[in-house]
Amino acid sequence: MSDLGNVAWPPEPIKTQRLVLREAEARDRAAFIELLASPEVHTYLGGPRPRDELEREMPEAAGAPERWPGSFVVDLDGAMIGQILLRRATEHRRPAAAGKADLGYLFLPRAWGSGYAAEACAAALDWFDGVLPGEPVVLTTQSANLASMRLAAKLGFTEVERFQAWDAEQWLGVRSPVTPSD
Repeated sequence: MSDLGNVAWPPEPIKTQRLVLREAEARDRAAFIELLASPEVHTYLGGPRPRDELEREMPEAAGAPERWPGSFVVDLDGAMIGQILLRRATEHRRPAAAGKADLGYLFLPRAWGSGYAAEACAAALDWFDGVLPGEPVVLTTQSANLASMRLAAKLGFTEVERFQAWDAEQWLGVRSPVTPSD
């Protein structure tokens, strides 16, 4: 699911006004566990994973989790506050998304409400447009997740369809490729 073709990975860290998007490092382990075990983060994602299970699966010696092309740690002042994933939707549940790049993001609750997700996702999409110009990107979220719906609109995603999955209405949007100007 992580195939982004022949994209060189990792890229140089991407700096925004307040954030750095970078490859995961061993020091991010505790933040990854917090992110994946958070009931707030997983309200619309089927629920959190058990912390003890995550502790076992991510041993200290294993280094950084989630290392693959398109996986960015979102760093604020030297600490991980979230993750952005851009992956190829190879076996997506919806035909409109199959084969397209799929944008996903998770942020720790303490980072919510400050515009970090919009800033980081926009930077990741700019990077994506530079390495794979002309490719559309899809995003799926629960329609009940109003913050995610607002972010999708802000990032330029438009609705393709709504569908039922995991006992909730899901929203699938697409962001048309940015065509490079001559």
